[in-house]
Amino acid sequence: MSAPPSPPPRPTPEGTPDRMRAVAKYSGIAAQMIATIGLSTWAGYWLDGHFQTKTPWFTLSLMLLGLFAALYNVIRSVTKDQ
Repeated sequence: MSAPPSPPPRPTPEGTPDRMRAVAKYSGIAAQMIATIGLSTWAGYWLDGHFQTKTPWFTLSLMLLGLFAALYNVIRSVTKDQ
């Protein structure tokens, strides 16, 4: 008895590996952004608790610093390829 014939290969759209590479690149950038902002916010929150401040100045300032650092890294990463 012979094995059943295998189905024909499905055609793949042009540029599929490039698309997957772009998805991986931009999802990595997003994860880095979330980590940068999250860690800087957590550090500010910890400092506010450590120094027992009445207003969350450390949290706000480190969160903004993390946001600007993350945006800088995104702009640098995107423009580096062009």
